Amino acid sequence: QVRLVESGGGSVQAGGSLRLSCVASEYRYCIYPKSWYRQAPGNEREFVASIYSDGDTTSADSVKGRFTMSQDNAGDTLYLKMNSLKPEDTAMYYCKLHCMDLAGTFEDYWGQGTQVTVAS
Repeated sequence: QVRLVESGGGSVQAGGSLRLSCVASEYRYCIYPKSWYRQAPGNEREFVASIYSDGDTTSADSVKGRFTMSQDNAGDTLYLKMNSLKPEDTAMYYCKLHCMDLAGTFEDYWGQGTQVTVAS
């Protein structure tokens, strides 16, 4: 079973910054794109950003210019740097990867989420 562990969430004032991390383990390999999603109470989970094999990224219009997705050289850790945070960014943030586990099965995997709360 592939493990994804997010961290870095917290409570900040509007205009503040946070950097989320997502560490993957117990996998053979994961394919691109690798992504961040978020879900606010009462809302459906929504796309935030993706990174591709060539390092290019895409992001939702709502976060464009404020959020930056990156990864470490090994590709084991994803990051989401969030600047100029707004109250509407308040949500649980999840990383999503499509990986082959140690048994050779490909599946989508989600982390447990990390909470981001932005006060006005």
